[in-house]
Amino acid sequence: MQIKIANDIYYVGVNDRRKTLFENLWPLPDGVSYNSFLITDEKTALMDTVDICYSDLFFRQIEEALNGRPLDYLVVNHMEPDHSGSIRLLRQLYPGLQIVGNRQTFGMLAGYYGITEGLHEVREGEVLDLGRHRLKFYMAPMVHWPEVMVAYDETDKTLFSADAFGTYGTLDGGVTDSQINTDRYREEMIRYYANIVGKYGNPVQKLLQKLSLQDIQTICPTHGPVWHERRTDAIHLYDRLCRYEGATGVTILYGSMYGHTEQMAETVAASLSEQGIREIAMHDASKTHASYMLRDVFKYRGLMVGSPTYSGQLFPAIESVLKQIEVREVKNRLFGYFGSFTWAGMAVKRLAAFAETMKWETAGEPVEQKQAMSDESRRKCRELGKVMAERMLSFNDSKIQ
Repeated sequence: MQIKIANDIYYVGVNDRRKTLFENLWPLPDGVSYNSFLITDEKTALMDTVDICYSDLFFRQIEEALNGRPLDYLVVNHMEPDHSGSIRLLRQLYPGLQIVGNRQTFGMLAGYYGITEGLHEVREGEVLDLGRHRLKFYMAPMVHWPEVMVAYDETDKTLFSADAFGTYGTLDGGVTDSQINTDRYREEMIRYYANIVGKYGNPVQKLLQKLSLQDIQTICPTHGPVWHERRTDAIHLYDRLCRYEGATGVTILYGSMYGHTEQMAETVAASLSEQGIREIAMHDASKTHASYMLRDVFKYRGLMVGSPTYSGQLFPAIESVLKQIEVREVKNRLFGYFGSFTWAGMAVKRLAAFAETMKWETAGEPVEQKQAMSDESRRKCRELGKVMAERMLSFNDSKIQ
């Protein structure tokens, strides 16, 4: 669809309602959009392309918006194939096209698409003058690939932010946050950040510091809504996420083969609630996809994990999600843990090693239960929840909004 965003700026992106897994990993219950924007000034400039599966529709929309004019520039802010997949075909349609990027971009252009000519290199702070619009470039390495950059239109105060500030979910009818109800995108922005960007908190902080000097009125990410009315909320949310500042709440992840560890998790959750914790997210690791568990790990400051011993190790589903948390180098979490076993307990010891690896503060005494729930293990689980709640409530409320 072609929708006017601002003076001479058009949305020419596409919706993907067919894909079920983003990066062949992360569920897309509401699909995803691939956003591209066209600036029609004295010179014309396209901001990124879309997945090659949608190139025919994409090219028709560009042609309509250009209305017979040539396409002078393609700005490549990010080389991931869902945004760069149509570049080679686009160059065939517009052979005089200059491709704007940085040195890292051009290495990937050659590697992915064999393109080595017609390139216009930009560096930090350089400006591309289109006539009325002036695009200023900021390098954003590892947000979340090494070649990433963003472009700020100094004239209309619009930021083309690559994957930063993006979300899962298609754009249903409208494109900007004034045209659609964006409530559902908040949780999907957190999930997207946790799944895709989460490891790179420090690079995101550096980018936000650079951009803080600019008067940003509109944010155009490569996925999800264009942020205008709620741009400050989007920036605030990213700032909290990249500093790993979770809300006052607790995520409980557990694995359970026959229900005994699950009973421990339920007892801990009840104790948390009784002590005043209102935000509690519980996930059975065997049933919940890791993307949603990671979302809540980023969302809340408290994390509690329960696992039975399985062949002398952690329960596989728990071990898997803990590995993903470790890969993302999540910081500043308050950690509590518990486990069960039948004849030889190892889960609690493994969870203790995980906490040490993450360098997290632990709350309360871990609970290790032999076989079925007993009055004593129930009492210890309640005490663990109580101590976690008291420690959580001692922090200043840092609710992510």
